[in-house]
Parts: sequence; C-alpha cells; structure tokens
Amino acid sequence: QVQLVESGGGLVQAGDSLRLSCAASGRTFSTYAMGWFRQAPGKDREFVGTISSNGGTSYADSVKGRFTISRDNAKNTMYLQMDSLKPEDTANYYCAARPRSQGAISARAYDSWGQGTQVTVSS
Repeated sequence: QVQLVESGGGLVQAGDSLRLSCAASGRTFSTYAMGWFRQAPGKDREFVGTISSNGGTSYADSVKGRFTISRDNAKNTMYLQMDSLKPEDTANYYCAARPRSQGAISARAYDSWGQGTQVTVSS
C-alpha cells in the first residue's frame, strides 16, 4: 500500500476552476494506477476518473470534457484539474491507488485511500 494525501479543495463559484493534488509516499508510485472518487452527503461514493501507470485516462460521463487527470511520477503526485465547475460537483474528493497498471471504475479495486478534500461549488 501507499500513503495518500489530498489537497487543494475549497469553496468556489459555479464556472470556476480548481486543481486537486494527491501526494503519494513510497517508491512504487509510478507502477500504480490511480483514481479519483467523490462522495456527496447522503450519496454513495462515485467514480470520477482514473489514470493508468503509463498515463492513459478514463472519466465518468458527468465530468468528461471538464475534468482532467494527470500525474507527475517524479513528484509522486497525481492531479485533478476541474474546470467549469457546477454545484452538483460539490463533494468530498478522494484519491485512491491500486497496485496494477490499469485503472478501474470500482472503488473495491483500490487498496489505498486518502482522507479526502472538500470541494464546494456555490451557484
């Protein structure tokens, strides 16, 4: 497992942008697929997007075209660039890691999780 710490959350207005970071410990970060999930109050945790160990990405339909995931293996960090934010994007955002080269949509496929960072989008 790796230790993950998210940062970058905050309160923004609809239409604004925000970038989240996920810092990972350990020397094997580059071999892990990573994912972003989010959970709003009273709702289940939902998939946002994933990035494979070689940089391939996949996104939920609800964020496709607005959110971009990237990674910097030299810094052991993954990013989530969120543009054109909407009130329905309000949630606690979590990053996750799995010791596989390919990402996954299911939260059960990931074995390491950060503590989450809150994103609130006002209308």
